[in-house]
Amino acid sequence: MEPFEMEDLRRALDARTPEPCAARRAATLEMLEKNLRSRQESADASRPTLRTPKNKGSIWQKLEAEMTKWKKRSLLLGTSGVVTASLAMFVVVQMNPMENTAVSHPPGLMMERQMPKVSEELVSRSQVRTSRESEFATMDAVKMAPAPLAAKGIATSRMIAPIGGDIVVPPQAGDRFEDVVPSKVQITAENPVSTFSIDVDTASYATLRSYLERGQIPPSDAVRIEEMVNYFSYDYAPPEAGGPPFATHVASFETPWNVDTRLVHIGLQGVMPEIDERPPLDLVFLVDTSGSMRAADKLGLLKQSLKLMLPKLRAEDRVAVVTYAGSSGVALELTSASDVGAISSALDALTAGGGTAGAAGLKTAYGLLEENEGEDRIGRVILATDGDFNVGLSGVEEMKEFISEKRETGAYLSVLGFGHGNYNDALMQTLAQNGNGHAAYIDSLTEARKALGDQLTGALFPIAGDVKVQVEFNPAVVGEYRLIGYETRSLAREDFNNDKVDAGDLGAGHSVTALYEVTPIGSPALMNDPLRYGARETPAGDDGEIGFVKLRWKAPGASTSQLVSTAIPNVDMTPSGEQRFAASIAGFGQILKGSPYLGDWDIENAIALAKEHSGADEWGYRAEALRLMQLYQDLKAIE
Repeated sequence: MEPFEMEDLRRALDARTPEPCAARRAATLEMLEKNLRSRQESADASRPTLRTPKNKGSIWQKLEAEMTKWKKRSLLLGTSGVVTASLAMFVVVQMNPMENTAVSHPPGLMMERQMPKVSEELVSRSQVRTSRESEFATMDAVKMAPAPLAAKGIATSRMIAPIGGDIVVPPQAGDRFEDVVPSKVQITAENPVSTFSIDVDTASYATLRSYLERGQIPPSDAVRIEEMVNYFSYDYAPPEAGGPPFATHVASFETPWNVDTRLVHIGLQGVMPEIDERPPLDLVFLVDTSGSMRAADKLGLLKQSLKLMLPKLRAEDRVAVVTYAGSSGVALELTSASDVGAISSALDALTAGGGTAGAAGLKTAYGLLEENEGEDRIGRVILATDGDFNVGLSGVEEMKEFISEKRETGAYLSVLGFGHGNYNDALMQTLAQNGNGHAAYIDSLTEARKALGDQLTGALFPIAGDVKVQVEFNPAVVGEYRLIGYETRSLAREDFNNDKVDAGDLGAGHSVTALYEVTPIGSPALMNDPLRYGARETPAGDDGEIGFVKLRWKAPGASTSQLVSTAIPNVDMTPSGEQRFAASIAGFGQILKGSPYLGDWDIENAIALAKEHSGADEWGYRAEALRLMQLYQDLKAIE
């Protein structure tokens, strides 16, 4: 680096950062030098020739742009300082660009390209200042600043940059989400029937929230709109006595983002049985204690989260703890839930280390439930993990087959996901869906309280199994339609009447919401031209109905399904506040996925709609959704 460039950099950093703290300067210097020297030693032999840029001004402009962006992000996320250490690395990389190399990196250093050695003088100016008086966390328990540099292909090291005092780790490193093609518009005359399984999972909403709160836009594949909509409970009328254990509500009204289409809203509301009518529970906490769980937002948060369940259980309920890491073991046999001390001690004693023998752990956990098979008890395995299965039955199809076989015995499987960096969301979804359970993502104790405390009854006590929905649209009224979300829950038309095909379960007190956007015959919003050689006339039929909704469900433990049917009247209804709020969340989800169907309707419209129809919001979940929408809006403004 030329002297005049170093002086320019000094002046820029001095002008943009507060007076550095000596202790934090020393900590930052030690960490950076340790990582960079380690990396340097392994790369000296093959270091490519450094290239000096021809135009210093262009680099300076990039530094100014990055510094401005980091300032905005720091203010947005509640910090008073700028992450200048990352800026320093940005400058060095820009001045010494290198080719990508396929080399291994030392632990704690996540880089895509070789990093040149940073001088002590430059690093000493790379300080992180926060508005809180806490010292730096360890490398395994830190909250990372946003990573715009890595997103642009610029190498960055794993800097320590606590924001707001929470303990988290970067989400972008190796999280895995299923690549799903969004639902497309269907032509009613060609394909009038839509079939899907209900979904009451909430993992996607919590996952995208964790991204946004780190200052990052969540990847599109992490967004499942149906899980966003069903994260919230809705004030639907409960079922009448003597009928099915759930009530069906249908309505149609003008689409918020397109006046020329209509939303068909389908809502289910499950009955809530009295507590003393619930059968006793056998819960097996299957805890991932592998090395990948060695972080405060993983095993540490996991222990605290599972403890939150204990006050909600009864003396006749029982809890066991099974671990897996290289091999599986029983940390606690089935124990009365009233013995909170023994259960808490078993959880507190768990430590992380070793491989991830997830399949062995599952076998052990199911084995405990099978020992009590035949008793009038509900058995459920609650798998708590970051989703990394790499020892034993790791093939997805093998895991699905194993879980499905156990499902037939009446043992349920629910999945709680933790952490970032190697979170396997795709596998977690597969396990939960095939285990007749639900999937949740726990990023805080607040979310743990919601998933394991407030919603415990519904999550653990099914009232209807294998619930399938089939909608037949009337081609005399509807020209086109599309189901918003539910891509991973799609079923073939013939699956609806096949009782051997698994579907989602409805828990006690749960509500389920599904939305279709339909385009009436003759609407200017129709996206497909009529066929030259196809039928030219509107199909004949009763125009008093938009469509017909059929639901199949099984009583818990039954093998034969029952049928419930409801017509969708062809009447423009005035939507309730609950229906409008659900539409606002569906709109937000489509924005996050980059949907082409929203036209000019944007995040500002979604915020306005949600704000107007947030309702009573006893626990503040809808207010939180508004904050996330506003945070997304701010993050997009500084991209």
